[in-house]
Amino acid sequence: MKKLLLLFLIFSFFVLYFNVENLFAEGFDNEPPVELSNPIGTENPNIIIGRIINAILGVVGSLALLMFIYGGLTWMLAAGNNERVQKGKDILIWATIGMVVIFSSYAVIKFIFEGLGVSGT
Repeated sequence: MKKLLLLFLIFSFFVLYFNVENLFAEGFDNEPPVELSNPIGTENPNIIIGRIINAILGVVGSLALLMFIYGGLTWMLAAGNNERVQKGKDILIWATIGMVVIFSSYAVIKFIFEGLGVSGT
């Protein structure tokens, strides 16, 4: 374990030593600092809000899909236990309702943003 730690420290030292120019903002040749571009890609708040909403709906849709899979597995692995079968069915029903709500909210938001003339959502 100590040898691995020592090897890691030596490797880190050489990486930092030979790449020391990357640590400075201006470099050694008195070059002007590199300007960072906007990571969002735009400053229009409508587009930013649309992208945030799309990201949130994507995450929530993924969670609903995971619940759908969990409910199916719960039902399949119930082994005849009526309580677990009912629990699996309930999870499937609520996950399906959740997916319908998510897809319909996505359609409504897409319709609203297209009506406003906002692209990039």
